[in-house]
Amino acid sequence: MRARSFLPLALLAALFPARAQSVYEADVRFATEAIEKNCGELIASKAIEWRAVSAEIESEAKGVESPEQHLVLLTKLLARLRDGHAEVRPLDKGKDIRWPDDGKGERTGPGMFLCRSGNKILVKNAWSAAAQVGIEPGTELVSVDGAPAAEWLAARIAARADLVSFSTAQHAFYDACHRGLAEPAGTRLELELKDAKGKKKKRTLTYTKANPVPWGPSVFPPALAGDEDVRYGKTAKGFGYVHLRRAPEDLPERMDAALAALEGVPGLILDFRANGGGGFDHEAFMGRFVPSGKSLAFARSYASAGPHPYGGRIVAIVDAGALSAGETASGMFKEDGRAYLIGESATAGMSSQKTTIELPSGLFALYVSTGSNMQRANGGRGLEGLGVSPHELVEYQAKDLAEGVDTLIRRAEELLAKFPKSAVPYDPADFGSR
Repeated sequence: MRARSFLPLALLAALFPARAQSVYEADVRFATEAIEKNCGELIASKAIEWRAVSAEIESEAKGVESPEQHLVLLTKLLARLRDGHAEVRPLDKGKDIRWPDDGKGERTGPGMFLCRSGNKILVKNAWSAAAQVGIEPGTELVSVDGAPAAEWLAARIAARADLVSFSTAQHAFYDACHRGLAEPAGTRLELELKDAKGKKKKRTLTYTKANPVPWGPSVFPPALAGDEDVRYGKTAKGFGYVHLRRAPEDLPERMDAALAALEGVPGLILDFRANGGGGFDHEAFMGRFVPSGKSLAFARSYASAGPHPYGGRIVAIVDAGALSAGETASGMFKEDGRAYLIGESATAGMSSQKTTIELPSGLFALYVSTGSNMQRANGGRGLEGLGVSPHELVEYQAKDLAEGVDTLIRRAEELLAKFPKSAVPYDPADFGSR
């Protein structure tokens, strides 16, 4: 038997030189390593298999041939980080690089939002194209294009999560029921629905033009004052109501006008649903809910602030549309003992410290979360990847939606009338309020 002969490794390397790594591959390799270094704590807390993610994206990078494809792949990488704040940001060299055009045109909404109630998917709101074909709030969505509604939504979540980074499952589901319903104008959906009496009906919905951005409650109390960021007024039962759509820098001062108008109400509802975040002075904001001359010190200390501080009972409302600063604002009321918190789910769970990682190519930078905000929440784990969990989960009810009643506002009124004192350390009587 003849002995085999082998070429020396050096000769093999000379005959078959390694393929040169592209600038895109170099960027991706740098990105996966830098993300692991900077975001390791969150990667571990979210149980992300980062080695598997790195191997997947680095393999795909070998086929990238253009800056546009590079942008898409980097976006896919960040989606796997499950960080709602994560985004690819252009640097000077990459400022003219655009997302590839799929030729389908601008996305629009179907004129409806959805929600989950038990094991049913309900129509939460209906207007525009949806209302025109007879779709009404409170109707159960049974199927879409022949697929059970829950399965259809799950498939949309999976497809969207390939490119969009969601911090939590509730964040992804909420998105699917609102922004995630957007499609190009002209898209047709074959829907099977069931009314409150169990009668089924079929409708063909054709997208025309409707804003897919959620606005908060299913139904607002009537005659609210203020603006889109801060709306206020009274409910039918005389309780104060404030919807906080965003958390602008001057939020504490915005509250002064609302609290002046609501002075003397027997209870206050603070509605944070669909709050898109922002930035504000937390101590000054919470101080608006501490009676004059007093301080609140159950978890953190807050001194009274503002000309019209409110010292009565508060019920706050959240959903998974409450993001970032909207989560810390609402979370303070629960964690620091000032209010009873209800919601159809926990908040989005995207509240964090961030950093920016510039890539070697000079085309893009990655904006990513490195740690969780409000560490005192969730037993010391903070909010990122978890969210603010309500004291009480309250789902929308089909009957309420059909009658134009917001289930959570109705429940908040019930709680203010018979307040769950055992769940909230703050007692107005201890602070000279009623």
